[in-house]
Amino acid sequence: MALRRTRPRARLDIVRADPLPVLTDAAVKSQHEMTVCNSCRYCEAYCPVFQAMEERLTFTSGDVAYLANLCHNCGECLYACQYAPPHEFGIDVPKTFSALRVESYEAAAWPAFAAPAFRRPWTTTAVALAAGALASALAARTFWVRDESAAFSATAAGTFEVRGTADFYRVIPHDLMVMLFGAVGVFAVVALVIGYRRFARSIADPNIADPKGPRRIREGVADALTLKHLHATGEDCVDAEETRRPWRRWMHHCTFYGFLLCFASTSVAAIYHVVFGWVAPYAYTSLPVVLGTVGGLGLLVGPAGLFLVDRRRDPALTHSTQASLDAPFLAILFLTSLTGLLLLALRERSYMMYLLVVHLAFVLAFFVTLPYGKFVHGIYRAAALVKFRREGSH
Repeated sequence: MALRRTRPRARLDIVRADPLPVLTDAAVKSQHEMTVCNSCRYCEAYCPVFQAMEERLTFTSGDVAYLANLCHNCGECLYACQYAPPHEFGIDVPKTFSALRVESYEAAAWPAFAAPAFRRPWTTTAVALAAGALASALAARTFWVRDESAAFSATAAGTFEVRGTADFYRVIPHDLMVMLFGAVGVFAVVALVIGYRRFARSIADPNIADPKGPRRIREGVADALTLKHLHATGEDCVDAEETRRPWRRWMHHCTFYGFLLCFASTSVAAIYHVVFGWVAPYAYTSLPVVLGTVGGLGLLVGPAGLFLVDRRRDPALTHSTQASLDAPFLAILFLTSLTGLLLLALRERSYMMYLLVVHLAFVLAFFVTLPYGKFVHGIYRAAALVKFRREGSH
């Protein structure tokens, strides 16, 4: 049980216009719950949500969107709350905030017509995967040739086989691969940046005059990168009432840092190719391969672990719209990593080209779904953590 602290009442000098005047059911319920929580304050020391809540007397839709994305869904407040179901107030902050997070993703989505993708994550992922498979297969097929000097030779059955090479660029030339993934990657980055800017504007507080702004921003980014608030009051998250395990925190770390290592691997490989002229494939002991292997293992363990942890967590902690985003995202991460590691281990085999096409299909699907799935959770959480630091609520 966390110790209660005495904090000043909400500031009276803050006057803000509601940036999102059309309130959804989840936003209205969030406003009601935050008003009740602000009167009770039993959970004030649990996490940043309640510390930021105390700085407000009323709650705009921007306020509750900010608090919802600041919440890390540990569940501590639900089990401590005297007004939780079956009480007539029905206060369930984690579940309400999880629904509101999805609505904040939809509100900030670009282009706007893509917002329904957050409600149909499996369909979105399946369509993206089919498109990725088609694009990868066509790109490879375009460069399949039958002459003796080529990478492939025709068999009697009319199919093609790789002739003992680990060179991926003989399947899909480097320039074509860069063009294909560059176009998809640029689109994903643009969509994420626009979504971030829309969300950041919706939660912005023009009354914050922070002379330590740059330092506060660095602190907020550090909080996001180190996953500082992933466990309440310095302890592990709850999985059910009075049940604490470290697995959720550990699996988040594996997933997060595994992704960063894979990104670092790709970046280093690009530098090798463009700056030094060192063309793939690289040795198993090379920096890109080592980074990619370690990161890939993290992206196997992390998503698989999170999937199992989520299956065991109390369903009262997460709204169905948020829960439906988790599984497709974890699946695409896991399969992208699995096919990548298989491709690395079996790159000398004759069926390497098929593994490459399958792996690139998953990578393309991952890129396409980045702005319209659970990945944006990390982007908006970072924005909320920076705002929390700038408010000085901690």
